[in-house]
Amino acid sequence: MSANFRPNDSAFNTISTTTSFSSFRDMVHAQERTPLLNRDDVEAGPAQYTANTSTAADAASTVVLEGAKRTKIRDTKFARRVRYYVPSTAWIPNYSFSLYVFVALSLLRHFSVWFSLGGDVLAGVSLAAMLIPQSVSYGTSLAKIGPTAGLFAASIPPMAYSLLGTSRQLNVAPEAALSLLVGQATTEYRRSYPNISPDKIGIAVATAIGVQVGLFAFLLGFLRLGFLDVVLSRALLRGFITAVAVVITVEQLTPMFGLTALEDQVRPATTLDKILFLVEYVWTHSHKLTTLISFGVLFILIFLRFFKESFKRTWWIYRLPEVLLVVVASTWVSDELHWDQHGVAILGSVPISTGKHFFKFPLGSHTYHFLRGTTSTAILITVIGFLDSIVAAKQNGDRFGHAISPNRELVALGAANLAGSFIPGTLPAFGSIVRSRINGDIGARTQLASLITAGLVLLSTFFLLPTLYFLPKCVLASIICLFVMSLFSEVPHDLVYYYKIGAWMDLAMMFITFTLSVIWNVEIGIVVSLIISLLLVVRRSSKTRMTVLGRVPGTDQWRPVTDVPDAEDIPGTLIVRIRESLDFGKPQLTFLVGRLRRFELYGAHHAHPSEEPRRQPPNVLVFHMADVDSCDASAVQIFHELLESYKTRGVRLYITHLRSGIREVFENAGIVRLLGADAFYDTLGDAIARIEARDD
Repeated sequence: MSANFRPNDSAFNTISTTTSFSSFRDMVHAQERTPLLNRDDVEAGPAQYTANTSTAADAASTVVLEGAKRTKIRDTKFARRVRYYVPSTAWIPNYSFSLYVFVALSLLRHFSVWFSLGGDVLAGVSLAAMLIPQSVSYGTSLAKIGPTAGLFAASIPPMAYSLLGTSRQLNVAPEAALSLLVGQATTEYRRSYPNISPDKIGIAVATAIGVQVGLFAFLLGFLRLGFLDVVLSRALLRGFITAVAVVITVEQLTPMFGLTALEDQVRPATTLDKILFLVEYVWTHSHKLTTLISFGVLFILIFLRFFKESFKRTWWIYRLPEVLLVVVASTWVSDELHWDQHGVAILGSVPISTGKHFFKFPLGSHTYHFLRGTTSTAILITVIGFLDSIVAAKQNGDRFGHAISPNRELVALGAANLAGSFIPGTLPAFGSIVRSRINGDIGARTQLASLITAGLVLLSTFFLLPTLYFLPKCVLASIICLFVMSLFSEVPHDLVYYYKIGAWMDLAMMFITFTLSVIWNVEIGIVVSLIISLLLVVRRSSKTRMTVLGRVPGTDQWRPVTDVPDAEDIPGTLIVRIRESLDFGKPQLTFLVGRLRRFELYGAHHAHPSEEPRRQPPNVLVFHMADVDSCDASAVQIFHELLESYKTRGVRLYITHLRSGIREVFENAGIVRLLGADAFYDTLGDAIARIEARDD
């Protein structure tokens, strides 16, 4: 590279593009050097490209002029709205434009540049190599439907999400926990309808769940309820994921020991029953060859993972798809050694089974009987899937510098699952923290990476599955156990973290979710935890944020007594600062009354109601209302009643720092007439001066 055209040159750094100016090695290690798509690019059309050399400027001038001519068209209000709600309309045109410009610059300057195209292709191929065996495992071993259920979920929904999603690295595909929920619903219906084909029931149940998941997610986004990720506790999600990891591990131990046929006869109901089933029969009824293959494959996969960790700087070793390699090798060995003739269950022939039609409207007679019974499962899948997806999207958004909209993510995920439900039997698909992190690490900079992954998975569905005829099913169970290990990895850190900060409520939530999910079932565990979490949110939101103020010694400044222990308290006077707006309804105002009563008796410090009062009832009560921005009708009415009760008790009342809009509301509500105009002051100092002068 010539000295006058370096990546560090200021002119070069002014280029705004979706292209990553990384060498191949840097791209592999995810070292982004320039922003992908600045806000100005979205709002004002394509940026102008410049370089330090006149040759480069001349080469790019034609393209810049053409871009400038299109700016007016692209900068209309309608165009901006389209680019906002359909993000793909922003990155697709800029993607091709950037590629054209820098190919021209590369030819002129005689050096090779790896573009975002290289990173996207590499990430797409690598993720497909991981997703193909993973999706086959989820569809077969967890959802109990078939390989195509997982493969279609890893190919169709991501295509729809790529057009509407705000995250550039989020990979949408079937998830272990969500596939398990579908599998549990499928198993229950098969037991209820033993005379109907199990395949037909599996396809219908998965379709019924998928279409409801899509509708729920889309409606939540349309109604702008994306704040769910803030409302629901992270501890709840951690407890659920840990419980699911245990449940999945127990589920997969059955085929790994070759006890599937015996389990179908005994039919253990809960995870605890399955643990007892394994303890009872594993030593006497397990299939030795199946057990040897299962744990041998699991050991090889773990060894390969540790081996790859030692070669992080050697990208072609670090990115080897060990799972795909093990699947291919075990299939070949199974065929050569005729493992199926020795009692090892194999995948066998896998037809593309979606019913009579490949595409079918999801709401019809084939799903009608399963809609009502699967609604609760669909709601749980929507909530848990969204929480996992939004965490992954925000992590990558912070990492690569682009904004994430939870509401638009809900709409995109809903549209993705609705699109998938048109292929009968497709599992619900959501984003994954692990896959999305890997996607960004390899070099994905746009959703083109997910489109490439989806295309490769779809091709493998039609052309690769027949070659996996002799793949042992126990190998799929071993693969799932490998992925489940990552679910356990963050548990110790979270437990230590919550313990150190004394977050006993979060620890309790984790314990409740985990225990109920393992002992009872996953749905009960998550439903009970969701209810508790929402009740805690309501309880926290019902508390009015208030503090007692005192005078800083030797000054005219007033600070919360909890922050400044030496703050002076004026005898007989209670100064209360309300730290939020009074537009929260009766429950919170009821708490306001009780909190004021505690302030009167005990001050701002914590005290048990059984203790003796620490201070005398006040003769003067001052409300500092600088933080009150609004006040609804219900709040004004209850606040009026509160002031009347104090006035009846003979307590003098003052209000300071009242905003003009709130004062007008108080005048219309009769509060000003109740207290008198001389009860309102602009500053707390003026009110205290009036109180002290009157007392003197």
